[in-house]
Amino acid sequence: MTTEGEDSAAPPRRRLDWLRAASDRLPTSWLTGIATGLFLVATAAFGGLATAAEPAPVTIEPGQEHRNDQFALTIERVVLVDELTEAGVYVEDGERVLAVVVDVENTWTRPIAVHSTSSLTESLRLEGLADTPPDSIARYDDGTVAPWLQPGVPAQLVLAWAVTAGRFTDGQPVGITLSDMTLHTGSFVANGQWWTDPVPAATMTVILEDIGAGG
Repeated sequence: MTTEGEDSAAPPRRRLDWLRAASDRLPTSWLTGIATGLFLVATAAFGGLATAAEPAPVTIEPGQEHRNDQFALTIERVVLVDELTEAGVYVEDGERVLAVVVDVENTWTRPIAVHSTSSLTESLRLEGLADTPPDSIARYDDGTVAPWLQPGVPAQLVLAWAVTAGRFTDGQPVGITLSDMTLHTGSFVANGQWWTDPVPAATMTVILEDIGAGG
């Protein structure tokens, strides 16, 4: 015959014995998986699996190079000029040309067309024109419009926009953002490689020069 204290203690012991027995019958891999799942759920609940934030863009100066796996870029000048037809941009009445002079080197292993959505049009954006790709990109030396850049061969380019007269003024600080892109390799239906997903990597401020008819 059991005492009252023994009766009250028996059910917990029986429950523990049942749990131990059930655990012994489970494969070790199951137990490990369950424990891992519980850990992941708990970690996610507290934000431990949140995607790491992208690093903030670094601040660089005009004339300072920004290099990544696609380009080495050095911003030389930002100018306002009356017209720039030799660079392939044409203005209407009440418009002028905003132009960025930039030294560029193709650091990839293949030739790159500069005027495409996976090239300089995404890599370089101006404050006030961030959603507007340049109207033209041309070589500074000979005026070749939309040139291709060969690997390891530097070139000086002009990125030009037709803008409303008075929108930009002499001495105005202009913010420029340089972005890095990721090389994507296609498979199955989409073959080839292309650069995509621009992420701001460097910013600078350049003082705009109004050079009138050019110079």
